[in-house]
Amino acid sequence: MLITFKSKAYPDVLMYQDHAKRILELLNKEPEIGVITSAEASRAVQLLEHEIEESRKHPSSDDMERDIKAHRVDEDDPEHEQAEAVSFSTRAYPMLEMLRAARDQQCDILWGV
Repeated sequence: MLITFKSKAYPDVLMYQDHAKRILELLNKEPEIGVITSAEASRAVQLLEHEIEESRKHPSSDDMERDIKAHRVDEDDPEHEQAEAVSFSTRAYPMLEMLRAARDQQCDILWGV
């Protein structure tokens, strides 16, 4: 399922719920419906930047490796692209930019509404 994050300060950000869940848990928010107020945005930026930095220090997890291997197909199959790992920092970047814009322009971020 997709989550659409909305803010007057930034274009909509779409994320799979499974990917957004890690960010929302970090911010103590529920994935179904919620708000990050402009007052919370500054702290949210700090938390997410720290989590991104920490994720860069550690190699990919066994879960991610297993997912990549599960989607691999015969390398001789020219019609199927090879799966590539997408890091947490790459997935989180649009949300981080939205949080920064919300902080700077004093706007809220909403989802599930």
